[in-house]
Amino acid sequence: MSKVLVVDTEKRPLNPVHPGRARILLSSGQAAAYRCYPFTIVLKKAIEKPAVETLRVKIDPGSRNTGIAVVNDASADVVFAAVLAHRGAAIRKALEQRRAARRSRRQRHTRYRKPRFLNRRQRKEGWLPPSLESRIANVLTWVERLRRLCPIAAISMELVRFDLQLLEHPEISGIEYQQGTLQGYEFREYLLEKWERRCAYCDSSDVPLQVEHVQCRAKLGSSRASNLALACEPCNVKKGAQDIRTFLQDEPGRLAHILAQLKAPLHDAAAVNTTRWALYGRLQVLGPPVETGSGGLTKYNRILRGYPKTHWLDAACVGNSTPEPLKVEGVVPLLINATGHGSRQMCLMDRFGFPRTTAKQVKRVNGFQTGDIVQAIVTRGKKIGTYVGRVAIRATGYFNITMKQGTVQGISHRSCTHLHRCDGYSYQKGEAAFSPHPAHGMDLHAALE
Repeated sequence: MSKVLVVDTEKRPLNPVHPGRARILLSSGQAAAYRCYPFTIVLKKAIEKPAVETLRVKIDPGSRNTGIAVVNDASADVVFAAVLAHRGAAIRKALEQRRAARRSRRQRHTRYRKPRFLNRRQRKEGWLPPSLESRIANVLTWVERLRRLCPIAAISMELVRFDLQLLEHPEISGIEYQQGTLQGYEFREYLLEKWERRCAYCDSSDVPLQVEHVQCRAKLGSSRASNLALACEPCNVKKGAQDIRTFLQDEPGRLAHILAQLKAPLHDAAAVNTTRWALYGRLQVLGPPVETGSGGLTKYNRILRGYPKTHWLDAACVGNSTPEPLKVEGVVPLLINATGHGSRQMCLMDRFGFPRTTAKQVKRVNGFQTGDIVQAIVTRGKKIGTYVGRVAIRATGYFNITMKQGTVQGISHRSCTHLHRCDGYSYQKGEAAFSPHPAHGMDLHAALE
């Protein structure tokens, strides 16, 4: 069961409590809501020498999504879980669009725009592209936030995938290394990641998959990765020794996708390998001891406990410190999507690189900023009601509020109250890996949405 985070009157983290206990503290006036995401309460009276149990934050870094879990090693409880979605692809696309606009302006031979491609400074050691730097910044941001809200004393992260054969026999090399006890294991893992654990011919998932030679070996097909795909048994038997163009002649879209995917590199794996050690070095600077674990150990811990493959469960199973009877029943992960803090660009451009909007105006109006989560209580007029959603500010002081049901326009700032300030992330409730007991506490995130 997910716990509710608690801080004292000095904003120092205390032991998380059961949602039922949090409800009692809120209804009796002993505590107040401090943050919505993650839901945190603050006590109104000081506590003398509170007994605090230390927690561990565990991280499973990924290219698109990173799993985060806060675990109590003593009680084996998963206190908090989240899946953090990165925006590296959006950053890369924006940089490419900016580069294209600048290049087109330079090629017009305008006298006020001199070439500046030779003015670049020497990059510092450890420099990473902005799309990769954002992934590290997102993880560090949430580790710091959880440290302010939870008594975090240790950090665990998945660092590398060790080759056990190389560890046992450091002197092994050549053909002995290629044909050792782990021959083909890393290759199969590579194919699973590349084809997203789905059948290439019917998109079936959660079924046994077989390694399929796109050009069969009977017709001199090789066993290189560029000729291998994953297929379920029915599709593999049905295709047999047929040429893929004959087999998929009625599905030209799927055929084009498979042929393109065969030669596509594993970009996500390259991004993770690039950022993994940089993240490890920056986590060490924070202070708490950092435990590392391999991807094989994470998979072993998860399969041993019979958990499904999800990002936050992988995070909970990182490292040797994983408790044997890990308690994950009823834990609902928080889905966090990195949206950024806006743009420093003064105005938007058209497809020719010329400005098409006016310059930016003030960022805040009457204390509100676009993206803040507010509650508006309207007591008179045509829009009487209570609205909870994200606000879009207007200089006039009458805002738009976007909710799941739609957008309400023209709500005065006098009717709005802050629930959660814009912090560069959007939030959504996930699904529990296991169904909670009916007697367990309330769903706090559903109440806030």
